[in-house]
Amino acid sequence: MSRQKSRNTQVEIELRRYLHAAGLRYRIHRRPVLGVRREADIVFGPARVAVFVDGCFWHGCPEHATWPKSNAEFWREKIEGNRRRDANTDALLAKAGWLVVRVWEHEGIEAAAARVQRAVAARRVSQGRVVK
Repeated sequence: MSRQKSRNTQVEIELRRYLHAAGLRYRIHRRPVLGVRREADIVFGPARVAVFVDGCFWHGCPEHATWPKSNAEFWREKIEGNRRRDANTDALLAKAGWLVVRVWEHEGIEAAAARVQRAVAARRVSQGRVVK
């Protein structure tokens, strides 16, 4: 498991390609809020939108989560801990005025990119910025 990539996964790269092709500009692997040690995969700073691309195994996808039989207690605690941390991250960022968008690795890239685009556009409009 230590060889699993945590950054620049294929899903992340494809999502970034779609967003860039749509004219959106962003930062990657940044902490949206100073003092909060959580790093978003894609960050739209002025719109205050943080995108996290979650793996089905590591984040306990409701559709595709599997529970290993070997060392089951360790893995259940690990995955449930990841879920708790994700919920805490969402709450901390929301409290700081950020919108969190979570994308599952199994989602269609086009649909996920459209969802992110809508979120960024909505935040720009609500902040009085022109939507591109």
